[in-house]
Amino acid sequence: MTLYDSIGGETSVRVAVDDFYERLLGDPALAPFFSGVDLRKLKTHQRAFLTAALGGAELYQGRDMGAAHAGLAIADEDFDAVVAHLVETLAGLGVATETIEQIGAKLAPLRTQIVTATARQPSG
Repeated sequence: MTLYDSIGGETSVRVAVDDFYERLLGDPALAPFFSGVDLRKLKTHQRAFLTAALGGAELYQGRDMGAAHAGLAIADEDFDAVVAHLVETLAGLGVATETIEQIGAKLAPLRTQIVTATARQPSG
């Protein structure tokens, strides 16, 4: 069974992505990263990415993570906050701790592609 199947497949990914972005937009430190972003399109890409990353049948055809996050000046603190929101989202959906840890291990290598700033930029 893939991680995708173990969290509940397409329905769970859709619900998780919606909840995840509500959390991100509600975080004053992270919300500015999404100013002027087409959230409908972003959520579509996120669902495709997660589906592919977790072993689902969908092929992710979006930009690579480095290109997608270039110029955003994302710091380690920002990446960690996003991961924390993802963990909270998955836990809130009843995903087992062990499965959340496996998902985290699968996504952790993306840090080197996404983090480009040495310190968190002031929001405003």
